[in-house]
Amino acid sequence: MPDCCGRARGSVSLSPGGPSGRRWRGPFRLEGLVVAVEVLHERVAGLDIGKASVTVCVRAPGRRAGTRRSQTRTFRTMSRSLQVMADWLVGEGVTVAAMESTATYWKPVYYALEDRMECQLLNAAHMKAVPGRKTDVKDAQWIAELLEYGLLRPSFVPPPAVRKLRMLTRYRVQLLGDRTRDTTRLEQMLEDACIKLSVVASSLTTVSARAMLHAMIAGQADPAVLAQLAKGKMRSKIPDLTEALTGRFDAEHAQLAASLLARLERVGVDIAGLDEMIERACKPWKRQIELLTTIPGVGVRVAQTIVAETGGDMTRFPTAKHLAAWAGVAPAMYESAGRRSPAGHRMGNKWLCAMLVEAATAASRTKNTYLAGQYGRLSRRRGAGKAQLAVANSIIVSAYHILGKGQTYRDLGPEWGKRRSAEARTKHLVAELERLGHSVTLGPAA
Repeated sequence: MPDCCGRARGSVSLSPGGPSGRRWRGPFRLEGLVVAVEVLHERVAGLDIGKASVTVCVRAPGRRAGTRRSQTRTFRTMSRSLQVMADWLVGEGVTVAAMESTATYWKPVYYALEDRMECQLLNAAHMKAVPGRKTDVKDAQWIAELLEYGLLRPSFVPPPAVRKLRMLTRYRVQLLGDRTRDTTRLEQMLEDACIKLSVVASSLTTVSARAMLHAMIAGQADPAVLAQLAKGKMRSKIPDLTEALTGRFDAEHAQLAASLLARLERVGVDIAGLDEMIERACKPWKRQIELLTTIPGVGVRVAQTIVAETGGDMTRFPTAKHLAAWAGVAPAMYESAGRRSPAGHRMGNKWLCAMLVEAATAASRTKNTYLAGQYGRLSRRRGAGKAQLAVANSIIVSAYHILGKGQTYRDLGPEWGKRRSAEARTKHLVAELERLGHSVTLGPAA
């Protein structure tokens, strides 16, 4: 909305044309009102990015005073073409370039320009164009016009070192997901063969379970012999294992099981190698990771993910609430006609949100901690899902203050929430009595 000086503030949705389709050059039309806005950037570029091409619109001062001119060109997204595009923009005197975050196609374009001018990565929902006139050229022009008037809010793009670490941590999450899915496929195949090994064993990836599966693949069909391959604590379950390994495991099942086990072994080797790469890449943030692991439920992997997604620099976020909203663990609100109602949680960084929820689950199982007490109170009243999200919010808020101040985590204890609730309820009741005309004096109980 415009401030008292007539300049536009914040990120607003503006119509690029009136009812007749005429495009507004100086003032914009906003909800039937004409809003006067100032040009904040003299020479800007708006980029509409696709997989194979990028359309670029440059906005600059015109030949006559008070006018603006536009130039639009299309380039391929190959590296050499992007360098030609960058040279053209520099030659035109462009100081700020804005682009939509289109899948991962924005990355080569952004990387080609970030060292030569200010780049802004934009959320497409913040700059909706008028329907019915959707083309790449018009999109690029619309982005450039919004940018020159300062009506866009850029997204957070970390520096190159953090981007490399983020690439590694995100790939590790994908590999862990592959391992989980292959383990599920192996269990489903064994169910088809009437082998109930997963009922007795805690996991199909344990040493004992793998030894039994390899023996079955090799042709061993005697359940008693297979059960004797159990090791450690599993040997106490030999009678149950004998029953569980009695089924219809044939040659087709053996071939599928061999393929799935080989995939699991390869993924395990890849994960181990990736862990070493991430550990080397995290050396500049060793102190931050040590501080984060003092939070209950936060292990080394979660701490590495927090650093990779946020960069470990809390000055980029004005408050802890901004960070929680960006991470996707802050509650969303819906307001209409003056009434506010909850609307689930905000959309945010899915990689960080998933790891925070995982850490919240681990924190809920800790003993005598504030996070475990918070989970217990909320899960009874609101359910496990909302309790996990609330604990994840507490974890990222704690991480914000820990990284900002460089201090270790200080636990408030499991009863702190109950004491705070009791104090708040006491104040509320006292205020109610005072509104009714009573004078209230509190004292210790007899």
